[in-house]
Amino acid sequence: MSRTATALRALTWAGSAAATALTAHSLLNARSLRRPSVEPPAAQEVLSVLLPVRDEEERVGPCLAALLDQVSAGAYEVLVYDDASHDRTADVVEAIAAGDARVTLLRGGPLPAGWLGKPHACARLAAAAHGDVLVFVDADVVLAPHALAAGTDLLRSTGLDLVCPYPRQVALTWSERLVQPLLQWSWLTTLPLRAAEVSPRPSLAAANGQFLLVDALAYRRAGGHAGIRTEVLDDIALLRAVKAAGGSGGVADGTDLATCRMYGSWAQLREGYAKSLWSAFGSRPAAAGVAAGLLLSYVVPPLAALGGSRVGAAGYLAGVVGRYAAAERTGGRSLPDAFAHPVSVALLVGLLGDSWRRRGRGALQWKGRRLA
Repeated sequence: MSRTATALRALTWAGSAAATALTAHSLLNARSLRRPSVEPPAAQEVLSVLLPVRDEEERVGPCLAALLDQVSAGAYEVLVYDDASHDRTADVVEAIAAGDARVTLLRGGPLPAGWLGKPHACARLAAAAHGDVLVFVDADVVLAPHALAAGTDLLRSTGLDLVCPYPRQVALTWSERLVQPLLQWSWLTTLPLRAAEVSPRPSLAAANGQFLLVDALAYRRAGGHAGIRTEVLDDIALLRAVKAAGGSGGVADGTDLATCRMYGSWAQLREGYAKSLWSAFGSRPAAAGVAAGLLLSYVVPPLAALGGSRVGAAGYLAGVVGRYAAAERTGGRSLPDAFAHPVSVALLVGLLGDSWRRRGRGALQWKGRRLA
């Protein structure tokens, strides 16, 4: 056997073993993933629902309608910060606010130096909030009627300071179906979820700002968004700040609490991932290491299987099982999409490379603003 064949055989064995181990870990995580109550008790605290928006004319209406249709949520306010939208976002919010005293519209001006738009909007909202619990919601999220009560009950019953009930990701186009399921799959596969909730290690942090609940005192103790004003992934940065201040938190199953469709086309998805994916792993070498590990575990085995390798076929099936289980656990589309897992991983690695390339050229921007 040639040296090349020996090396390829070793890579196939290593990749298949890694895929099998990671899938086993994801199955254990799926069993321990926190799930909110479907019949939560009525919230006893004041909730502040905080909605940052910029150019969300088509999305903000359904989002707000769902926020105002909550049951067992007790006393809650809805604060909307319009971040200098160029469309009719503010008009839509004003029309809704005129008929419901719970809604307050805050109008933003020019972005201060040293801030990114999303952290600044969230900071302004938090400064105006009166609640004991701050609930951050994105405009592309639609909550179920019991979501606020269930999310608050989960936060308090677990003793966590921050919790993110991960919304069910709606994926319709080919690019969405290939890439979006990797969001939940990634943390189910790689993070020890219960240990990560209390670990201060920055690498053990998973969060999602689409639907995020945080104790107001813990938020202020961590410095709020002022301390993470330049962070593109502000949700993960906020969780890390809360942990650094002695708190705890992480992700939970929000499949029955909320839905979110982040992108509606390949162009939107590519721009969205280019904006933030470079910052997910801390540095270029770390990102390269993650990319290599993903390709070794989920692309090398199926390629070897095409050449007749039984070990490669076993590794490919392990990846498919992990993807299938993650989809079943989080309300995603499991079949036939799970069989395309190697393509999904390869596409994600390509998006990661594209994000770093754009960052190197200073070409990153989002919603009309350049990202330094």
